[in-house]
Amino acid sequence: MKGYFLHLPILVLFLTLGYGYSYDRNECLPRKCGNNGPEISFPFRLKHIQPPECGYPGFELLCTDKGETALENPFPLLNATLQPPFPVKFLIESIDCEDRLIIISRVDGCFLQLLPILNLSASPFSFENLYNFSIFSCSTHRNITAGSINISPIACLTKPGHFIYAADSSLYLYSATDLISCTKMFHVSSVPYSIAQDNTVFSLRWTGPSCRLKNNSTAEDADDCIAPLTKLHTGPLRKLKVAGEVLGSFLVVVIVLVTYRIYRLNKMKKEEQVKIERFLEDYKALKPARYSYADIKKITDRFSEKLGEGSYGTVYKGKLSGDVFVAVKVLNNSKGDGDGEEFVNEMSTIGSIHHINVVRLVGYCADGFHRALVYEYLVNNSLEKFVFSPNDKNFLGWEKLQQIALGIAKGVEYLHQGCDQRILHFDIKPRNILLDQNFNPKISDFGQAKLCSKEKSIVSMTAARGTMGYIAPEVFSRNFGNVSYKSDVYSFGMLLLEMVGGKKKSDITGSPETNQDYFPEWIYNILSRGEEVEIQIEKGEDSKIAKKLTIVGLWCIQWYPVDRPSIKVVIQMLEAEEPPSMPPNPFTSTDPSKAKANKPGRLFTSALEIISEMD
Repeated sequence: MKGYFLHLPILVLFLTLGYGYSYDRNECLPRKCGNNGPEISFPFRLKHIQPPECGYPGFELLCTDKGETALENPFPLLNATLQPPFPVKFLIESIDCEDRLIIISRVDGCFLQLLPILNLSASPFSFENLYNFSIFSCSTHRNITAGSINISPIACLTKPGHFIYAADSSLYLYSATDLISCTKMFHVSSVPYSIAQDNTVFSLRWTGPSCRLKNNSTAEDADDCIAPLTKLHTGPLRKLKVAGEVLGSFLVVVIVLVTYRIYRLNKMKKEEQVKIERFLEDYKALKPARYSYADIKKITDRFSEKLGEGSYGTVYKGKLSGDVFVAVKVLNNSKGDGDGEEFVNEMSTIGSIHHINVVRLVGYCADGFHRALVYEYLVNNSLEKFVFSPNDKNFLGWEKLQQIALGIAKGVEYLHQGCDQRILHFDIKPRNILLDQNFNPKISDFGQAKLCSKEKSIVSMTAARGTMGYIAPEVFSRNFGNVSYKSDVYSFGMLLLEMVGGKKKSDITGSPETNQDYFPEWIYNILSRGEEVEIQIEKGEDSKIAKKLTIVGLWCIQWYPVDRPSIKVVIQMLEAEEPPSMPPNPFTSTDPSKAKANKPGRLFTSALEIISEMD
């Protein structure tokens, strides 16, 4: 809806003033900068070659000396009086007029340096697949692997004595020990990850017009679209009359579209409300407590104590009568269209679950468009707090870590086999493992879960689910296999490896290769050669436990689902006295570019991260 009004004045003015203008229609025929370049047509035009009426304001393109097609920086400066310190051009690989999408092959110029002073919201262009980055300046060069999913060197900003790196702001930077002594320069939000990856391919989407042929036009008449405007030779009164008719007709169309849009939104909200109420009627048999929104505000003391925040909502601490504490997740309704998919999704999965290793649903709120889920409160927060804490006092010990790993595996097995329908979680990670007062693990956050029949081993998915670093390869690409319950096994394996390698106990001097290697691959190479890792241990059994957790994790992260064990076999390996045999090497038969793209969401700095000796 916002897009309609944003471009309405510009388009009305464009249509009104265009009538009566005389031009040579051959100037606006589609063109190319080079033989292999994209075809340029409305709303784009070639600046300095084609007249303004051939395109839409702000969509001017240039041809470089090498025959490449370039889009001048389409984002206005925050201060219009400023001038860019250097030119920046987006080199275009292809243009999809129908989907309003531009594929950028690379950026000519240091675009990252301009980002702090650009007004991205005022542009008709927007990025896709957004990330937030913090830019750090280091006085010395750091041995950071190029293309790392966590930290990347920025060559165009680097100068003698100032080595610049971009770090993913969503990560816990205390694990990125190479940047501890560096200075944070600035923060950039909502940009493609590839901008910090040496200007690799990314896409721009635009709002506004796309080239549509008039009725009865043929492919040969491709220049005969909404714009450029038709050549007319009329008197002033005729021009004014035609302009008034066009403007009136256009406004009628806009009013009809706006009215229909409002009608559709209201209808969708009402239909969704009816759907949720029907679902809740069927849900009464499970005896959950239903609360009003006023009850939720009272329970949380008007949302006074926030426990955390995720993509689907914010979690607050609350208290029921009798001093019973709960965790209340208040779901977002930011889309404005009454989308309650995550509410029904989580209610339909966790509402019927009763297992010691799965968090318990106490009640819910469905009051108008206010929705919330009320869970049992777990005093020890998440596993993430204990695995990645720099404080040695938070280390739980190897025996307790083994018990937690076994409990999580049993929770996953229950989801896969213990319910009427198989539940695939798709977001197994330390943050979603909660710990009670006795440190018993409980799986939480079913916002991305998917129900499927136990008879079906393959699950259809339209988009990737989960958190980067824990997502199985087949979720990204079917070249690795089909999506199934084995995708949760992969995530569990990454969780095990983080439990082993995610807590820093002591600094260990290693070779440069050791400090740069991807942790799972590095530890696999160490174990396969039968070498020992010189680290501190408190008891003799610690070495055996750490080795067992590591090898089970390596079995779980095999790149092809068929090579991974079921979660039932994983439990058997964890319960065995001795570590299992080494799995095949999962790092030799994969495409390196795909392997790098799915490294875990936390930086494993190999030797600095391992915390117990392994035989």
